[in-house]
Amino acid sequence: MPRKRPFQLSLPHLHTLITVAETGSFSDAALQLELSQSAVSNAIATLESDLGVSLFLRGRHGATLTPVGDRILAHARRMMAIQDDLIKDANLARSLEGGQVRVTSFRSMSTQVLPDVLAEFQRRFPNIPVELRESTSNAIIAADLRQGRADIGFIDETLDAEFETWDFMRDEFVVLLPPNSEVTGPSLTWEDLAQQPMIMATEGDNCDRQVYDHCTRFGQHLRVSYHVKNDSTIVGMVARGLGGTIIPRLAAEPVPSPIKVYSLPVPLFRNIEVVILAKALHPPPVFAFLDLLKESRG
Repeated sequence: MPRKRPFQLSLPHLHTLITVAETGSFSDAALQLELSQSAVSNAIATLESDLGVSLFLRGRHGATLTPVGDRILAHARRMMAIQDDLIKDANLARSLEGGQVRVTSFRSMSTQVLPDVLAEFQRRFPNIPVELRESTSNAIIAADLRQGRADIGFIDETLDAEFETWDFMRDEFVVLLPPNSEVTGPSLTWEDLAQQPMIMATEGDNCDRQVYDHCTRFGQHLRVSYHVKNDSTIVGMVARGLGGTIIPRLAAEPVPSPIKVYSLPVPLFRNIEVVILAKALHPPPVFAFLDLLKESRG
């Protein structure tokens, strides 16, 4: 008894199956595929022979899927989608053999969040170098992108229409009080906060503007004793008992253990966004980095 030849699934045959099903006609499928009608008929006949089932009912009004043909069509579509993904990954891998990614960000993102992202990107794409610039303001980050010094940035305020942005994470503003603070309860009141001498960032800082606007919204006024530029200096001064502060949690980390940490009486968050120049022509490594950020966003 002759052995039956081994079944080898043909992706072109599956493509033909999908086209015939979508057009409902062997002749229309042949036109769409730029094949002869006999080639289309032979492809479907071969597939039916290999599978041992009838996929279509043929008639004057065209080709209609059988019940089993309808189920096999769903599998065929999934297999063709897998093939598309395979080709995309291969093309991406070829295009990622060179180039670089340039990122501009404020310090707390660079120190608290980006190291994990950079480590994963290096694991996936070891041949793609990443240049990281630390900037002190959203305006500088926007200028880095606008003037071609960076491809991707992180900001915490809205920019104009020349930029495209995606939400990445929310970062809570926390109140840090010195170890000698008389506040001992599990939560903080506006009255507690009003009694504290405060250490805040230098005037013009976007985060401080958000804090002052938030306090004003609830009729509160901060008693500011110091204006300091550097986040770590502010945290150090709080630890030495010179006053409290309101600061994004990322900027406060790592918080020394004696410092007391509270949420505001009405919590406040800043939105951190990923930003790129909308009309720039970005190379494949930049899109690979953006894809990773979208996977990991908090």
